[in-house]
Amino acid sequence: MRTKTILIIILTVLITIFLMMNTDAVQFDFIFVKKDISKLLVVGICTFAGFLLGYWAGRPKTVISTYDRNEDEILPVTPPPAGKGTLSDEDRDYIS
Repeated sequence: MRTKTILIIILTVLITIFLMMNTDAVQFDFIFVKKDISKLLVVGICTFAGFLLGYWAGRPKTVISTYDRNEDEILPVTPPPAGKGTLSDEDRDYIS
């Protein structure tokens, strides 16, 4: 197995053990209401929300490349002038 897979398994086991140790009911204050809710439920929802937010923040950005343009937008390529090419006589003398 790869290292990343092993780390994911270990993290999942640790989170599961932590959640199973915290199953007692606790009174939570919501904005207008007080409710008795299991710590398991609250910590599980917060962990899941954290993973979702982490994935959302770290996902690759959408990149628009020049290859994604429509064919209508692509300008035609003009061939170089016939004959000697694009080099001047001075450039040809320098290269030779």
